[in-house]
Amino acid sequence: MKRLFLFPLLSVFIFAQTNYIQYVKPLTGTQRMGHTFPGAAVPFGAVQLSPDTDTLGYEKNGKYQAEVYQYCSGYQYEDRTIVGFSHTHFSGTGHSDLGDFLIMPTTGTLQLNPGTADHPENGYRSRYSHANETAEPAYYKVKLDDHNITAEMTTTTRVGFHQYTFPQSDSAHIILDLMHGIYNYDGKNVWIFVRVENDTLVTGFRQTNGWGRTRTVYFAMAFSKPFTSYGHAKYDTSIYRGFWKKFDVRTNFPEMAGKNIRAYFNFSTYENEKIKIKFALSPVSTEGALQNLVAEIPDWNFERVKNESQQLWNVELGKVNVEMLTQKDMETFYTSLYHTLLGPTVYMDVDGRYKGIDQNIHQADGFVNYTTFSLWDTYRALHPLFNIIQPKRNGDMIRSMLAHYDQSVHHMLPVWSHYANENWCMIGYHSVSVIADAVVKGNIPFDAVKGLEACVTTAKQKYYDGLEYYMQTGYVPEDKNSSSVSKTLEYAYDDWAIAQMAKKLGNEKVYAEFIKRSENFNNAFDPSIGFMRPKMSDGTFRKNFSTLETDGQGFIEGNSWNYTLYVPHNVPQLVQLIGGNKRFSYYLDSLFTMHLPDEFFAHNEDITREGIIGNYVHGNEPSHHVPYLYNWIGEPWKTQEKVRMILDTKYSNTPDGLSGNDDCGQMSAWYIFSALGFYPVAPGSDRYSIGSPLVRSAVIHLENGKTISIEAKNQTAKNVYVQNILLNGKVWKENYFIHSNLMSGAAIVFEMGAKPKKR
Repeated sequence: MKRLFLFPLLSVFIFAQTNYIQYVKPLTGTQRMGHTFPGAAVPFGAVQLSPDTDTLGYEKNGKYQAEVYQYCSGYQYEDRTIVGFSHTHFSGTGHSDLGDFLIMPTTGTLQLNPGTADHPENGYRSRYSHANETAEPAYYKVKLDDHNITAEMTTTTRVGFHQYTFPQSDSAHIILDLMHGIYNYDGKNVWIFVRVENDTLVTGFRQTNGWGRTRTVYFAMAFSKPFTSYGHAKYDTSIYRGFWKKFDVRTNFPEMAGKNIRAYFNFSTYENEKIKIKFALSPVSTEGALQNLVAEIPDWNFERVKNESQQLWNVELGKVNVEMLTQKDMETFYTSLYHTLLGPTVYMDVDGRYKGIDQNIHQADGFVNYTTFSLWDTYRALHPLFNIIQPKRNGDMIRSMLAHYDQSVHHMLPVWSHYANENWCMIGYHSVSVIADAVVKGNIPFDAVKGLEACVTTAKQKYYDGLEYYMQTGYVPEDKNSSSVSKTLEYAYDDWAIAQMAKKLGNEKVYAEFIKRSENFNNAFDPSIGFMRPKMSDGTFRKNFSTLETDGQGFIEGNSWNYTLYVPHNVPQLVQLIGGNKRFSYYLDSLFTMHLPDEFFAHNEDITREGIIGNYVHGNEPSHHVPYLYNWIGEPWKTQEKVRMILDTKYSNTPDGLSGNDDCGQMSAWYIFSALGFYPVAPGSDRYSIGSPLVRSAVIHLENGKTISIEAKNQTAKNVYVQNILLNGKVWKENYFIHSNLMSGAAIVFEMGAKPKKR
């Protein structure tokens, strides 16, 4: 297999021809907690077309069914049956939605129920084998054993392209399951409407009440071959049915409407006949979906679409060109980079129209509108990564956030938004971090003054999640609002980010106000025990407190040992709170070496043993900056050692290669930064903390035409310690890089060794 990096600077011809997708393993992370999907998508595509392997409901006997958690992406690697292929998915989230418009090809007796994993023959699902499964960027293929059908799919931004190779059959079917969804429950489907326009074109929409409580998706579905007959079954319990009883609406009737519908389309096929389907989505209308379909795939050339979509991946993956020590590391690196480019997702038609948070139709004027903002996760490393390799796209994402702000009746930036809905998941107001990071780093293709106004207004919305108490007392009281310590700490960081943006823009008044608010982390620290601890509204610290427990202790998805270190914006002050350099070093060492018994995180499904080192939880986001904190106390070799250990043990190119939820790319963005040798500990700062590179060499191709080249001399699996650094030929003695130095073009040389260099 050819090597990707042969010379310090690649020629344009070689750069354009390199096949990066051969190093991507999209199945990585589908087992255990990874929750990624193996299907077809283009970078940031609205359509993310993937197999779903089971149909567990969100509830069982009126209660949350914990087993549904493993199906956040719809796909589990260990499952042995596929129920069909749906068009929308989240990558790596710990909660879920979507799974819209499931298509399943079948033969034989028509069956409109999915059946069960134990008895797939009792429904339309099918057994399959990984031996007959192929997953590549923008392409998925599998043999459906029960129906002897080969399923293939690729996508453009807004259109899923299916190709099904049938056996000879007089009873071939395409099932369109409009009831199917991820995290389904009774009442989630609000309404479904379908029109059979002719014998090759079907349009409609689906409205659901889930994570996005008023989410409506429109579609246009085109067949390459006319169907011979069609129909649907409706599973509604409504008594009122109007006067439609004058028709037999179940068979060959061109309108279908209801809350729960499965439709089917019948064909006769000859041996190895291919039936193709183009399935376009729109946030606006069926007309918009049809325009998207015609604009993006005007013909039926499956191979052309596949090749062009894979070339889009080669262009994006080729922006970071690396040479690693092993094939495993190459595949892990490019799989991680692939994960970072799946979202946020485009949310507008080809004409620029989209549905806003106010449920009205808007026009994106001069920018691409995006959705799927998992900001509690992605502000940490994903958006900072975009400020290096995708600055224009990140600017459009911020413009999308500002449009959300304009349309919001709460006058707030997004917290966790998707499909014209704010779902309010997680804490903080981390849009401000994304905006501030772009402003401080000079990536401002948006109205920065308006951005600052939106950030300040968001940070002063009293009724949002304990903010009124925070503004009054300098902390969130636990007896007034749960997860109070996490909220206090994250608000303080966000306030610091606002202050940095204000300073950059010359607004001293806002800077003074928010730099003072950013010190509120001090109010959550209990010096008597040396940890962050929930405080009550009367000013006393809560009694009956555990520093190890993750549930009900004033934190969210973390314990006090980990969250006490969440002061990324003022590490020197944190060091003093904990007791100075020596005590802080002991704290960090203990975090990585102590044992955390299962009983302390068993209540939290987002934390599992696979993601833990000692008591350090890498499988969840709040601690992602922690390995780099040794740099602030003069022990950079410990950062280097810990970073390489995490890179080597918590990421892989296997189906269980993620040690926690990827959370829309954050876990993978940590890997990309750390493998390159540096990390954004506090987005909103222009500094990147230096670690230990895993690459042997790398070239980052910037949008401004310049490059960042990285070389790790004497790089081996054992040589994890940085001996010296050269930046543009000069000795670099700091433990950080500066953004402007990198973006103006930089040549970085790390000299590696097997023993720590203690300065």
